[in-house]
Amino acid sequence: MTALLVTTLQTIPSAQAGTTPLRERPTVTPAAGFDISTPLRDLAAAADRSRRPTPPGSKTEVRPERERAEAATTADSPDGALQTRTYPPVVPGTQANFEGLSNQDNFDVLGLRVNPPDPVGDVGPNHYVEMINLVFGVYSKTGKLLLGPVDTGTLWAGFEVDECTEPSGDPIVIYDQYADRWILTQFTTRGVNYPDEPLNLFYNCVAISTTGDPTGSYYRYAFSSGYNFPDYPKYGIWDDTYLITTREFGTPDPSIYGIGVYGLEREKMIAGDPTARSVSYLLQDGRVPLNLIGDGLLPADSDGRKQPKRNSAAPLVGSQDDDGPYGATFDALNVWEFDVAWGETPAASIGLKTQLRVKEFDSAFPCAPTPRDCLPQPGVTDRNQFLDVLSYRQRPTWRLAHRTFAGYEAMVTNQSVEARPGVAGLRWWEIRRAGGKYTLHQEGTFAPNDGVQRWMGSIAMDRKGNAALGYSVVNGTDLYPGIRYTARLAGDRRGHMTLGEATIVNGSGVQTNPNSRWGDYTSMNVDPIDDCTFWYVNEYYTAAGQASASNGWQTRIASFRLPGC
Repeated sequence: MTALLVTTLQTIPSAQAGTTPLRERPTVTPAAGFDISTPLRDLAAAADRSRRPTPPGSKTEVRPERERAEAATTADSPDGALQTRTYPPVVPGTQANFEGLSNQDNFDVLGLRVNPPDPVGDVGPNHYVEMINLVFGVYSKTGKLLLGPVDTGTLWAGFEVDECTEPSGDPIVIYDQYADRWILTQFTTRGVNYPDEPLNLFYNCVAISTTGDPTGSYYRYAFSSGYNFPDYPKYGIWDDTYLITTREFGTPDPSIYGIGVYGLEREKMIAGDPTARSVSYLLQDGRVPLNLIGDGLLPADSDGRKQPKRNSAAPLVGSQDDDGPYGATFDALNVWEFDVAWGETPAASIGLKTQLRVKEFDSAFPCAPTPRDCLPQPGVTDRNQFLDVLSYRQRPTWRLAHRTFAGYEAMVTNQSVEARPGVAGLRWWEIRRAGGKYTLHQEGTFAPNDGVQRWMGSIAMDRKGNAALGYSVVNGTDLYPGIRYTARLAGDRRGHMTLGEATIVNGSGVQTNPNSRWGDYTSMNVDPIDDCTFWYVNEYYTAAGQASASNGWQTRIASFRLPGC
């Protein structure tokens, strides 16, 4: 075990009165487990279903997520960045457009269905890899299923950290184009699903392909978060570090809450070095003002052919709403910086760099009877079956897509908001960093005045600086849960999605499960071959899916390219 390091954080001026610099020790640890797998195609073929703990049946499993006790206010605040101009629908249609994984796959593989799906994926030179709770698959770019569906635990079959061999979920897929490697991940939940059992350590399980073939062998690692459950892990590629942020809850001490920030030794992991280390901080409630960490920070995830500047600090971004539950006095994006210098003795630092004031947005939504019963569906009269908007979480939604341009860096992200009274929309932001200084370049709320609920988005930029935003749609009369996208060109009016709206797939069924969960995230990514083509994955419903189960969701994968790129 590597000794802990004392790191003094630089004092950083903040727009938030009373903010004090942190002085914390990072935790430096080796991997809790490491090996090299046999080819994934062989693991999948040899998967032993009998080792799974749940027999076939109709059980629905709700993915574990700890809740905060605080509630947001319900007062409406007019959206200060609402796009009121409507543009004609000139955004190009889809190129690839095919079915992804579904809850029926969970039933066929594991004998159960789960909610929510957490659909996520990424694209490489020849493949698209999708993961959901609790299975994954590898596709050709034309939609042919090359491997799977197979449960997420199979990826770690025979691994020394047994917890990783269980299909636990909250997966993330990222393709590291700078190394031509795939990173497939999940957390562990033993001790959360089974609270009467003895205490267990928790882990982030990280598999990195040994080549560019996602069906081949993997370097498998496990990094422990101790007795803190690492909920909602999000990953990013940065220079010589893989980034992870988590939303952590203490076990057995429930008073512990904070945002975990981890740096993994990327160059060693790419080489399959078992001595790869993790450097981490816990930004803990009580030591950090809660509004500055909220319900999570997103790590920068680098796109494009130009890597981030060597030895530059990695941005982490959170959001705060003055109508939210954590005491914020104004609406803002909270920008942290995390830096690791690897060596025989790693050095690390973390600190709040700045708060970027943003125009008024409202994360509180009129949900009832529970905070998750928010969005109506056609023919659904029981409010317990309304869909979760998830806007109340004080955090932006996957990804924080980062790109290096000449003279500056750009990052885009988004968050579901109440755009109009009782109507969900998508607030999106573009942040820039130049000369070490952050600025809010533009922001907008996309919510055309047509009664459609738009939420659960993901946004990214292509090599020209054009942006595309994908999301879920529904209304309470005739629009079943489906998937759409909008876009803008780099030189267009700031704060506006100027290319109108296009449909990936229309829904034809509804979700009737009373747990209401939707998402919890989706993924917009950019093809590394041309650095132009966007790929998006999200969930939706068909009539057949509705007939199969109360949570018979499906996913759809699609690609499109904007003009001029």
